[in-house]
Amino acid sequence: MADVFTDLVGQEEAVDTLRRAAAGAMAILDGSGTGSAMTHAWIFTGPPGSGRSVAARALAAALQCATGVGCGQCGGCHTTLTGTNADVRMVTPDGLSIGVNEMRALVLRAASTPSGGRWQVVVIEDADRLTEQAGNALLKAIEEPPPRTVFLLCTPSTHPDDISVTIRSRCRVITLRQPPALAVASVLTSRDGVEPDTAAWAAAAAQGHVGRARRLARDADARRRREAVLAVPRRLTGVGACFDAASALIEAAEAEAESAVSDMDSNERSALETALGAGGTGRGASGAIRGSAGQLKELEKRQKSRATRAQRDALDRALVDLAGFYRDVLVRTLAAPVAPVHTDATPLAEAAARKWSPDDALRRLEAVLECRTAIEANVKPRIAVEAMMLSLWR
Repeated sequence: MADVFTDLVGQEEAVDTLRRAAAGAMAILDGSGTGSAMTHAWIFTGPPGSGRSVAARALAAALQCATGVGCGQCGGCHTTLTGTNADVRMVTPDGLSIGVNEMRALVLRAASTPSGGRWQVVVIEDADRLTEQAGNALLKAIEEPPPRTVFLLCTPSTHPDDISVTIRSRCRVITLRQPPALAVASVLTSRDGVEPDTAAWAAAAAQGHVGRARRLARDADARRRREAVLAVPRRLTGVGACFDAASALIEAAEAEAESAVSDMDSNERSALETALGAGGTGRGASGAIRGSAGQLKELEKRQKSRATRAQRDALDRALVDLAGFYRDVLVRTLAAPVAPVHTDATPLAEAAARKWSPDDALRRLEAVLECRTAIEANVKPRIAVEAMMLSLWR
């Protein structure tokens, strides 16, 4: 029978630690032990797709589980995993950062007594997006935690660029690894009904990212976007072609992001306008609408920030695919006995390996990785991508 840790693929050591923590939490509640395996603040780190947020949600569910083991069947587990548990707060930044006002309000709510009698749990996805002031507000809560509150933070690493050293020192760290492709393929086959050959291809192409592998196996649009990215190397025939390829990559990311957020934006605006009296005919309705400009403007600001993040996320996925191609070329130039990432692009990678030296392939791979770093450092995506394309061509 599946429990809350079932979706944490290829992370046996981490799952064992989290199960012990859940048991320790149960011991604290029933007074049968000190719960030494449990602590009030955790950091989940690991590469993209390793399951940071999956692990945090699983522990949150186990802490609300009626049996204390994360059975996956009880009301506590179900409501936590579906996002409806009143004692579990999920913080997923819409924009590029998590601000201090949001964090202060969250900390204040988290200090309340759990309505279900167990734990107040705060899960902060992308905790590396905390502003300095928001981090300080969170630090104070972690240093002086309420007795039944648990903080679960997800970050790419414990480097000071991702999470402050002081917060890190007060948390228990769970380090996740990139799941093996075989484990990801097994999950796609057993849980999602994907054909074994397709599952194996998608798992390799997604480079251990379970969610992306699932999208590639199921979504024809995702496969087409990936094919367009892998066609970039043979399009770079001159300066003009480099700029054209950069524009195509940026526009594809924008289109993907627009598709992802458009319905949400429309629904949010409609709901806010209705709440502010849009369509009303009673006394004061027109005045309420006239006075709502500030709230609508704030909503548009949040939506614009979310769209920017969605565009960058889509672009980053494309850059990861491109990096995988140049990695495959490098492997072939070195004749290394390593499986390729993009099995369906083998002929193109082999052709490139015959033309380039290992240094040539490595330089191109580094150009893609430098582009990702530049965008993370808030260089305008178009400028970063254009510079990358020129480096790849040269």
